[in-house]
Amino acid sequence: MLEKLGALADTPWIYVIVGVSVLLDVFLPVLPSGVLVITAATAAAGTAANAVGGHGHAGFAEMLPLVMCAATASVMGDMVAYRLAWRGGDRFDRAIARSRRLTAAQAKLGTALLRGGGPLVVVARFAPAGRSVVSLGAGVMHRRAAEFLPWSALAGLTWAAYSVSLGYFGGQWLGAGWIGTAVSFFALFAAGAGAAYVVKRPRTREA
Repeated sequence: MLEKLGALADTPWIYVIVGVSVLLDVFLPVLPSGVLVITAATAAAGTAANAVGGHGHAGFAEMLPLVMCAATASVMGDMVAYRLAWRGGDRFDRAIARSRRLTAAQAKLGTALLRGGGPLVVVARFAPAGRSVVSLGAGVMHRRAAEFLPWSALAGLTWAAYSVSLGYFGGQWLGAGWIGTAVSFFALFAAGAGAAYVVKRPRTREA
């Protein structure tokens, strides 16, 4: 996979593949968009390192378009899901009910997200299915776009920058092979587990 993405790293197709995957995984949380972003960044890091003789971090600036692509696709997917859920709340409730994963996530995350407000939207972006619950839930509950969009943008940018940085620096420090990629994947999954814990943990009542 690294070899295939490495061949696409210097072409516009890498942005198409990443953008489509990130946009759609709000509806299909099983899509490994985070894994794809990391792999693309690792492949690009290997390409950049080869171009400069394998020294330093000269190619990091080349990661910025990948960050912006993933972040933009994340926000676009969020807003599409939000608008569709706004217009068809009952149908999306039924659709969520048909998915065991989304139902479980909604039950565990829904109340906590409402309690935590905007900052928790950013944290939930890293949690499994958290993005889907937030976007669809905001639409079903008719939250104002002016309230949801800024936090969606911050969440998408934070997630994209983190994922690309994992792939890039993992590739630079550990090499653009399976070891560097595996360590980056582990860091992504660890962030997801930590985010899920933060979102789901009970809060103490205010006096």
